[in-house]
Amino acid sequence: MDRRLAAYAVCIENGRVLLALAVGPCGDRTWTLPGGRVEHAEDPFDTVIREVAEKTGLEAVVERLLGVDSRVIPAGERRLPGAPELQNVGVFYGVRATGGTLRPEPNGDTAEAVWTPLSGVARLRRSSLVDIGLDLARTLPPSGHVGPVPVGGLVQH
Repeated sequence: MDRRLAAYAVCIENGRVLLALAVGPCGDRTWTLPGGRVEHAEDPFDTVIREVAEKTGLEAVVERLLGVDSRVIPAGERRLPGAPELQNVGVFYGVRATGGTLRPEPNGDTAEAVWTPLSGVARLRRSSLVDIGLDLARTLPPSGHVGPVPVGGLVQH
C-alpha cells in the first residue's frame, strides 16, 4: 500500500470556492481543491500555502484548521494504472486569498484554476476531496472529521 500525506485549501469567498482542474496521466480531468503532497520535513501548514501559489497563482493565508480526512483508494480505482492501493491522509485548511493573479500551474498537472459558485459544484466532475473540504468548512465539526463521501458518477477519488 502507498501512503500519501497532503494538505488542501478550502478557500470560499463571496459564495464561490477556489478549484483547480487536475489533469491525470491518462488525460482525465477532475476538479479538486488546491493542494498536494507534503514534502519531506515540511509542515502541512506551509504546504497548503505553497500549493495554493503553485496551483493557482494566488497568495493565501491560513485562517483555520478545518480537519483531517483519511481514505483508502483501491488499486483498481487509482489514476495511475498498476499502482497499489493508496491511503491518502488529507489535512484541510480554511484559507483566504490575499493577492496574486489567478492562473493555471506552469508545467504542472493543473490546467485551470477558477472561482466556482458553490451552487454549481454538484454539477462538476470532481474529486471527493472537494465534498469533504466543503463539508468541513460548512459544519466545522469539533472532531475535525466528517463521514466518507460516496464515490461514483461525478464524484471521483
